[in-house]
Amino acid sequence: MKFLIVIPAHNEENNISFCLESLKKQNFQDFVCMIVNDGSTDRTAEIVNNFKNQDSRFRVLDLETSEHSPGAKVVRTFDKGLQALDWKDFDVVCKYDADIVFPRNYLEKINQTFETNPKAGIVSGLVYIKKYKSNSEIKNLRNPNENWLDFSNKNGEWVFENLSSKNHVRGPIKAYRKECFEDMNGLRTMLGWDNLDILLAKKHGWDVVTIKDLWVKHLRPTAYKYKSQKAEKLGQYFYNIGLSLPLAIISSAKSSFKNRSAKEFFITINSFLKQKERQNLSTEEIKFIRNLRWKEFFKNFGL
Repeated sequence: MKFLIVIPAHNEENNISFCLESLKKQNFQDFVCMIVNDGSTDRTAEIVNNFKNQDSRFRVLDLETSEHSPGAKVVRTFDKGLQALDWKDFDVVCKYDADIVFPRNYLEKINQTFETNPKAGIVSGLVYIKKYKSNSEIKNLRNPNENWLDFSNKNGEWVFENLSSKNHVRGPIKAYRKECFEDMNGLRTMLGWDNLDILLAKKHGWDVVTIKDLWVKHLRPTAYKYKSQKAEKLGQYFYNIGLSLPLAIISSAKSSFKNRSAKEFFITINSFLKQKERQNLSTEEIKFIRNLRWKEFFKNFGL
C-alpha cells in the first residue's frame, strides 16, 4: 500500500527534525510526506526544506500564518496539504503531528494491519510521553544527549499519555484507509474532529484499530495547557458532535464524576447550551451518533 503523510507544522524547530528523521528511517518506505509549514517564524522552514532537498519523498507547502482556532486550524492546514497532491492516488492517508517520533517498524505495522484486516478504516499505535517526576506540567524538557530513536524504554521513562482509552486512535497519529476517508467525507473543521472521525468511520461500518504493542513518542504534549478550559471545551465538543441535551447531561455527569468536580458539570452544560453555530453534520449523521451513544449508555448497564 502507498501512504500519504501530511504533517501540519507551526514553529516546530525543536521537534520536527526528530519526527522526519524517524520517518526517513522507517522499514516501510513506500510513502510521500507533505509538511505544511503554517506560517512558522522560527527555523521550521529551513529544517523541512533540508529534508526536501535530501529526499524526494519529502515535500513542503508554505502557508501564511493563520488564525488560531482549536481543532479547526489544524484540519484546515491538513486539508491544504491534501489539496497540494492528488491524495486519491494513495491507499492510506495519514495526519501526523510534527512533534511525534516513530519507531522504525511503525509504518510497517500500520500497513500490515490494513492489509490483513480489509475492514480496518482507522489505525494507529499508542501515544507515550516522557515521565517527569519533578513537575508534571513541564512536558517539553529536552535532553540533548538522548537518542530519540531508541524505543527500548529500559528505565520506563516513557509512559502512556492517559487522555483517552487505549482503544482510541489519537489525533497526533491518525492513519485512514482511503475508502474510509472518502466515506467520512474527510475531516471536519471543528473542535472534536479527532473523535468525530471515529464515529463517522463506525457509521460506515469501518473498524477502528489500535496496535497496543506499538507506540510513538510525543515530544511536546499540550493537553495540560488547556486544563482550565477543559469543561467549557467539553460542552462545545458535545454540541459539535450532535448530542441531544439528555445525552450531554449524561456525558457531562460522567466526566465530572470521574474528575470529582460538580463545578465541571455546570460549566460543561452551560457551555453546551451557549453554542449557536450550525453543526457541521448531516441529519443522518447526528441520528447515528445519538443512537450509538444511547446504545453505549444502556450497554454499560447491561441492557
